[in-house]
Amino acid sequence: MSDPRRPQGGSRDGGEDGPQGGPPGGFVPGRHLIDAYGAGGFRFAEMSHRGSILALPSGVRAWEVTEASAIDRDALRPVQAEAGAIELLLVGTGLDIVPLPAPLRAWLKENGIGLDVMQTGAAARTYNILVAENRKVAAALIAVA
Repeated sequence: MSDPRRPQGGSRDGGEDGPQGGPPGGFVPGRHLIDAYGAGGFRFAEMSHRGSILALPSGVRAWEVTEASAIDRDALRPVQAEAGAIELLLVGTGLDIVPLPAPLRAWLKENGIGLDVMQTGAAARTYNILVAENRKVAAALIAVA
């Protein structure tokens, strides 16, 4: 049996057996492990979602960001709104690691949120481990093909 904290790369089942386009209203309440990633989306909470996601303490929501250059304060407002429940934000910037601008890093720090930027796959795996340890973690994950 595979480790549920380790998401599978690529499209594990090749289909979208969840609601078309992902979670209803773009939000699924509760903490959920990332079961798989790739093929332009993610699998979590027994559904598939095409596109990027924010995995927050309150739940998983669709995220409009498609490239690292689009990550700004507005894109991270949902993270700021839950800052009291987040000590670390993992940012998955796709297939390549793309550093976030210094002013954005400083803004997160001012909000009491640590930051770690990495490839999306590494961020999803790290998120699962930290959630399993009941850590105060969130993830901003850009979908990869």
